[in-house]
Amino acid sequence: MNWNDVPHRRFNPLTGETVLVSPHRTKRPWQGKVEALPPNTMPKHDPTCYLCPGNTRAGGEVNPNYADVFSFTNDFSALLVDVPKGSRNDEELLMAEAESGLCRVLCYSPEHNLTLARMSNPALTKVVDEWARQYKELGSRDDIGHVQIFENRGEIMGSSMPHPHGQIWAQRTVPDLPAREGERQAAWKKEKGSVLLVDYLALELKKQERILFENDSWVALVPFWAVWPFETMLLPREHRRDILELTTRERADLGDVLGRMTRRYDNLFQVSFPYTMGLHQRPTDGGEHEGWQLHAHFLPPLLRSATVRKFMVGYEMLAQAQRDITAEQAADRLRSCSEEVLK
Repeated sequence: MNWNDVPHRRFNPLTGETVLVSPHRTKRPWQGKVEALPPNTMPKHDPTCYLCPGNTRAGGEVNPNYADVFSFTNDFSALLVDVPKGSRNDEELLMAEAESGLCRVLCYSPEHNLTLARMSNPALTKVVDEWARQYKELGSRDDIGHVQIFENRGEIMGSSMPHPHGQIWAQRTVPDLPAREGERQAAWKKEKGSVLLVDYLALELKKQERILFENDSWVALVPFWAVWPFETMLLPREHRRDILELTTRERADLGDVLGRMTRRYDNLFQVSFPYTMGLHQRPTDGGEHEGWQLHAHFLPPLLRSATVRKFMVGYEMLAQAQRDITAEQAADRLRSCSEEVLK
């Protein structure tokens, strides 16, 4: 079977879902939506940017003249701490429950024109260290059961401003996708006595079909079951349930792979690459979660070029996920990309 030539389904053991792969569809012509390219240059400091040092945010607060990472409570948080307790259940059909939590913004750098791809490894390590500090601080609260660290990069991913920043949403319950990953990992641990993603990484390293690059502590790969055209995953070599279990060296190595991955993305289509990136790690609800393995997802939308993106519509919204190029084809493209900073 030539899996790069025929439609087929692939199973995702981390979620229990499948993706339809249709590699023959890459031959179809494109006359659909074409995205505008982002600006080539930006200033080091933008006086109109809500996130630059010394500027006034939309909520009226003034940013300090910070020198590296800077975090604050989101002025327009999706979650609120002081939410009245309440629920409804009408015949198990109309069900709702109040949800509390808090949201923070994390500025990676005071420089407005930087991205992860343009930051130095020491600066990237400071970002990882701040992720760890926030995860520990928020996760230690009795009213927080899950901490989601993520970044939306680029206008077409919904980012409201280009200043390098990510977000942290911490809430009382575990959201659907991390909960599903947790259930699947717990079931694997119970049945096989091992860690699902540790076993998966060992198999990928043996086959070397979707591995992109490695360092001493981390491996970057295109997952076998990837949905987005150039979706990737970052995995630690050792069993680490959350970011707090990483050694000092492993944190620095995570910063290294973040920079290398985003630089490869930029060089794929010669553009500052848009994506959603996030860490998945064990919930902070007090459980041991021995089957959990820390990992990072990169979910970028671009498909054919810097101006053509993948849309999740039609079949994807009504049936199941679908992609046009195989994970192996995507891995080949990304392996060939330079890790130099895009000029």
